[in-house]
Amino acid sequence: MQLSSNPRRLAAAAGLVAAAALALTACASGGETGTDGAAKPAASVAPQISGASQVKVTLTGGSGDVCALDHTSAKAGPVTFTIENTSSTAITEVELLSQQRIIGEKENLAPGLGAVKLTLTLDGGTYDLYCPGADTEHQKFTVTGKSKSAGGGSTADLLKQGTDGYGSYVAGTLADMVTAVGNLNTAVQSGNVAEAKKDYALARPFYEKVESDVDGFVLPGHDATDNSGNLDYLIDMRADNLDPAVGWHGFHAVERDLWQGGAITAQTKKYASELNANVTQLATLAKGITYKPEDLANGAAGLLEEVQSSKITGGEDAYSHTDLIDMASNVEGAQQAFEFLRPGLTKIDPALTKQIESQFTTVTTLLDGYKDPSIPGGYKYWTPALKQTDASKISLAVQALQEPLSKIAEKVATAG
Repeated sequence: MQLSSNPRRLAAAAGLVAAAALALTACASGGETGTDGAAKPAASVAPQISGASQVKVTLTGGSGDVCALDHTSAKAGPVTFTIENTSSTAITEVELLSQQRIIGEKENLAPGLGAVKLTLTLDGGTYDLYCPGADTEHQKFTVTGKSKSAGGGSTADLLKQGTDGYGSYVAGTLADMVTAVGNLNTAVQSGNVAEAKKDYALARPFYEKVESDVDGFVLPGHDATDNSGNLDYLIDMRADNLDPAVGWHGFHAVERDLWQGGAITAQTKKYASELNANVTQLATLAKGITYKPEDLANGAAGLLEEVQSSKITGGEDAYSHTDLIDMASNVEGAQQAFEFLRPGLTKIDPALTKQIESQFTTVTTLLDGYKDPSIPGGYKYWTPALKQTDASKISLAVQALQEPLSKIAEKVATAG
C-alpha cells in the first residue's frame, strides 16, 4: 500500500456475482464421522433433493482434525454443500477448486456456529475439495454428466467469463473480510488480547488477496489523494508511510497495540471499531464495478510487487511478524486472477500460459514449506532470523514468476 493510492481503475472491480455459479475444493478424509471420531467411508453419489445434489461436509477435532464428506460424487448440476464445524479449531475454511481456481468457498467456520450452505452449479469433471488445517487437506470430488466443452467459445467470450468469475471471487473475499474483521473487533472490544491476536491473523489474508483491486475507493466527499478519506490508507497504512496529518488507523494500528503494547486500550478499541466500519464501507462501495481482462492481469502483477516491496522485507507486519500469511495471500490472489484468465489466455498463448502455471506451482510449493498449523493464520512467523536466511530464496522465486506474468496484460487487452 502506498501513501496516496493511484486513482482506481474503475473497470477493475467486478460486480458481486452470486456464488451459486461457482464450485468447491477438496477437504480431508471422506465420509461421516462415527461416535469415536473416526471417519466412515463416504457413500458414492449424493442424493438429489429439490433438484440439487446434497453433500454434507463435517469438520471435527480431537485426536486429529478431520474434514469429512458423506458423498464423494454428484451428478452435474446444482450441488449444495452443507458445512458444519462441530469441534475443529484448526479448520476454518473449505474451498472447492478446479485446476487451482477457487470456484466456491466458505470461510470463518468456527466450531459450534452451526451449519452453513454453499450451492454451486457444477459441470462434469474432477474437483479438489480443500480444507486447510485438516490432517488430510485435499480430497477429490467427482461430478458426473455432460461437461461443458473445454476451451469452448471465442477468446473474447472466455475472457468475459473469466472477469465475471473473478468478480464473484472478489465479492466473496470482501464478504468474508467483513465477517473476519467483525470477529477481530468483537475480540478487541472484549479486551481479550490473545483472542484479538488470533483474529488479527485470520482477518489479514482477505485484504491481501484483493488489495490491488480495491485500493482506490474513498469515503464520500474525499478523493484518492486525500488520505483522510482514502480507504486503502485507512485500512492498511503502515508506520513507514504514515501521514502525520491523518495519523494511525487500520489493521496495523491494532497490530501495534496488541504486539508492541501488549494491551488493549480505549484507543485500540477505537481503531478496531473504525476498521470494522471501513471494511464494511469498502465492501459496499465495491459492488457493481466491472473488470476488464487487463485489470486482472495488472492486479496480479501488483500483488506480486506487494510481496517483493513490503512482505519479504518484513515491513508489512512489523510487530506481529505474520508477513508470511500476507505473502501467501498475495500469491493466492494473483493466482486466482490468472486462473480466471487462463482459458482465454490458453487460446492466445498456450506456451506462456504453461510457463506461468509452472512458476505459480514453484512459488506456492515454496510457501507451503512455511506452513505451521499451530500458529494463528497457519504460517511461521517471519522473524528477522528467518528473513535473513530465506528472503532471497523467496524473492528469486517470485521474480521468476513476475517476468512471464508481466506479459499477459497486453495480450489479453489486445485479444480479438
